[in-house]
Amino acid sequence: MLRISNTVEVADWEIEITQIRAQGAGGQNVNKVASAVHLRFDIPNSSLPPFYKERLMALSDQRISKEGVVIIKAQSHRTLELNKEDAMQRLKTLIQGAVKQQKVRRPTRPTRSARRRRVDSKTRKGKTKALRGKVDP
Repeated sequence: MLRISNTVEVADWEIEITQIRAQGAGGQNVNKVASAVHLRFDIPNSSLPPFYKERLMALSDQRISKEGVVIIKAQSHRTLELNKEDAMQRLKTLIQGAVKQQKVRRPTRPTRSARRRRVDSKTRKGKTKALRGKVDP
């Protein structure tokens, strides 16, 4: 079971984990041990609430295919168990991030005194720069 929140859980049978060989440098161990993990999670056929499914499908994440399958590849650790744990944690983070409500930005304006201070500092800088001209003999 992957616990997303207090009320939402993802069952183990919904997550498909496949062992693969890791890519990249690592010497002989990388070539003979399948310690990397491919995690596949089908959003439309999952037991997630409809709100979660809608938010996940609306994400523009390269890990989510057009059909709604999340594919996560974990190969940063040397052992299979740690890579499985890492992939599950990344899936959990993805789902939680999709559901999190964004704060509404309220547009603000600078105060009158802040605008006055800004203009005053600009004129002061301008006067300083004006003094940098050539000196008449």
